[in-house]
Amino acid sequence: MKISNQGFASRVKNRFRKWIDRAIGGTHDNFFNYLPVKKGMTATWLLKLFFSGIKDNQEQLAVIRDIPENATIVYLNKFKSKFDFLFYHTRYPANHLPTPEIGLGYRFFILQPVKRTLRVLISAADAFLLHFKQPDPYHDGYFTQELLKGKCAFMSLVEKKGFYRRFVKAQLDPIGFLIKHQKSTDKPVYIVPQLMAFGKKPSRSIPTVTDMLFGSVARPGLLRRLVILFKTPEKMFYEVSTPVNLQRFLSAPESRDLSEDQQALMLRRNLLLQINRHRQSITGPVRKSIEEVKENILTNRRMKSFMDLHAEKRNLPLWKVRKSADAYLDEIAAKQNAGFLRFAEVVVGWILNTMFQGVNYNEDGLNRVKTMAQKGPLIFIPCHKSHVDYLMLPYLMYIKNMPVPLIAAGKNLSFWPLGPVFRALGAFFLRRTFKGNVLYAKVFGEYIHKLLEQGFNLKVFIEGTRSRTGKLIMPKLGFISILLNAYKNGACEDLVFAPVYIGYDRVLEEKSYLHEVEGGQKEDENFLQVLNARKFLKNRYGKIYIKFNEPISLNAILAQDNLNILDMTQKEQNALCRNLGHRIINAINTVTVVTPHALLASTLLNSTKKRLTYNELMSNTEIYLQHLNMQKADIADTLVMNHVHAMDNALESYITRKLVDRIADGRSVPLEACKFKVNVDKRPILEFYKNNCISFFIPIAFTALIILDKDAFQFSASDLRADYEFLQDFFKYEFAFDVDLTPGFYVRKTVKSFIDDAIIIPHPTLPETYNITAAGFRKLKLHARFLRTYFESYWVVLQYFKKHTRNATSSKDRLKNILKQGHRMYKTKEVEHIESISRVYFQNGVNFFNTHGVKGEEDVEKIEYYTGIIQRYQARINL
Repeated sequence: MKISNQGFASRVKNRFRKWIDRAIGGTHDNFFNYLPVKKGMTATWLLKLFFSGIKDNQEQLAVIRDIPENATIVYLNKFKSKFDFLFYHTRYPANHLPTPEIGLGYRFFILQPVKRTLRVLISAADAFLLHFKQPDPYHDGYFTQELLKGKCAFMSLVEKKGFYRRFVKAQLDPIGFLIKHQKSTDKPVYIVPQLMAFGKKPSRSIPTVTDMLFGSVARPGLLRRLVILFKTPEKMFYEVSTPVNLQRFLSAPESRDLSEDQQALMLRRNLLLQINRHRQSITGPVRKSIEEVKENILTNRRMKSFMDLHAEKRNLPLWKVRKSADAYLDEIAAKQNAGFLRFAEVVVGWILNTMFQGVNYNEDGLNRVKTMAQKGPLIFIPCHKSHVDYLMLPYLMYIKNMPVPLIAAGKNLSFWPLGPVFRALGAFFLRRTFKGNVLYAKVFGEYIHKLLEQGFNLKVFIEGTRSRTGKLIMPKLGFISILLNAYKNGACEDLVFAPVYIGYDRVLEEKSYLHEVEGGQKEDENFLQVLNARKFLKNRYGKIYIKFNEPISLNAILAQDNLNILDMTQKEQNALCRNLGHRIINAINTVTVVTPHALLASTLLNSTKKRLTYNELMSNTEIYLQHLNMQKADIADTLVMNHVHAMDNALESYITRKLVDRIADGRSVPLEACKFKVNVDKRPILEFYKNNCISFFIPIAFTALIILDKDAFQFSASDLRADYEFLQDFFKYEFAFDVDLTPGFYVRKTVKSFIDDAIIIPHPTLPETYNITAAGFRKLKLHARFLRTYFESYWVVLQYFKKHTRNATSSKDRLKNILKQGHRMYKTKEVEHIESISRVYFQNGVNFFNTHGVKGEEDVEKIEYYTGIIQRYQARINL
């Protein structure tokens, strides 16, 4: 009987065991850490609806798509949040992205399928009865197996009691587990940091009552999250930070020899720093009141020592010096306000939609800039062609989830009532010159130091003023020098310069630029100008083009030449400053967008004919367009899609604005049957637009002119370099040249493009010798004519020096006299083109001749030398 009972019990036990095994799937590896993706489930559908207000950014998601297919992906956020996990878990399948299903440090009970919930519970109970312990997904190898199978995981860096478990109880944490896992497999692990943002508003140094009760915007509590999600979902967005290749991290020199605990600690710190910097690249640094900023600046050791010494040297009471410093800060400091920024976004958006036909910008370039923001403060350096520049970059930063930079603006823009508005939008003001006021210079330098130290991005117009000629102005290096000094004094780990091109089909200031270039006085900014600006709202000004070039890291430049700024003398630092300024200007030139208006202006002004047929216009335009394509220049999308249609639209625009006269037998005659004549009085406006794209033609214009100057259909390339170097020096105040490239490089590159364009052909036997083709001769003249205006302007300047003694007048009066002489020479036909009568060109000519030994009629030999050169080149251009 006992045997029978024992057999029955054994059979029951076996059957129960089999039932358990079937229920748990034959393994104890069943955990609530795994949340499978189930399509069609009610819970999944509800979650998708719950998160539907949060929009996707495909540019951000492209970061994940670029990860190698064979990699293991582990998503990461900063603070533990099931809200974040469930969002990515339901959103990524819809975007066909690897979806997080494994929660490292997460457990999900409610959202599991009922069958799976029972399996996990039974599995846990069975394991406890058999082994008197709960299954551990880390030590039992469950996480390792699932990751090797290709599943994606999700983890967090910061959670309650996380530190206690790691350092007190010595439990394995997700970072440590991933390091062990990576060392056991050749399959690379990519950790992908992600940020969920609930607004762009920067954190405050002193939290509000709302922040204390419901959590800050950076880390809102559940109630605040739900309110934002349902009330203002447009404020919410998510971004993907740069993935970290764990395999590469472990093999890096700085980490490969460390223990696993040390590696985990370093990796955790790096990831926290990356996430924090990425978040700061969205919201900007913590905002302090102006009172806090002033106290920090005026009481720091450097400033106190300077004020003490300044008071002693000038024999002034210390309180007066401090009072002056305090007043200077009030005059300078920005008071950026988030409410004003939100309001400005609406207003600027309306202005752009009213006056312009859209904004084109390179998203990939902006993303590169945003990534570099994690290395140090961004110094945006755009070109400056219009007052609209002040609006464009901040507006784009705001709508693309980046902090609006603080903007360096001239003190002339601080007029009432717009001065306070500009301050609230992020403008800080500086005087045109610091000369004679060392205290002001010191206060301004310390203010910039504090901004960089806090992590603010800045926007600086390196040209110093708006370009009245359409081309870039040579860099003003004062602000760059201030930035270098702040960096040298430890304000930031790196300085990242972001060169930006901002261009327009048409600028608002056409008439005022024409007035100023021809010698008229610039009007000071005032409130009446603001009221008069309403008239601009009635017109349409075409498209706006914004292009971001590759950011320039100061650390990278110093490392490239093995330099340390702390060891530099002032002379060496000045040389670095000049190099950096020209590098930035050249970087802006490189990403200049060539518009149909610029291309057409070049064709119109570079023709020697008074009247041009439509076919002649198009033929010359296509020559220039072919060169631009060969140089891989950035060309407006309208030119790329249909250049004939784009040029027709630009031509119609010029005719409507009376820059070009249309000559036809009747009113309804098509453009193809018309002739066109430039309105002589409006040539300087066309010169502005021609100069918008001139940087792409300067090397080819130099080389073409030198070849024409050889006065032969055969030439040697070796004979071009010295003359090219001369022209580069002759026009060094007009055009920026790449500091890393030699004249020989430009000559070789241009000669190659001439061969590709069938302008020249290599000699069959003689090395480095070329023959000009019949069609090429015409093209050489077209290219060389880009320089015609400049030679005429310099000719006027030289004639002035030929007739006046040294120091006969002040520099200001001298420029006025040169302008008067230029107008006289134009009337007497000594100067052919009115656009040559330019205050800017004349000043650049004066600068060149003064630095090359021509200061008055006494310098006969030099004057005769340059007279011969200019006359010779002008004769070749006018062939």
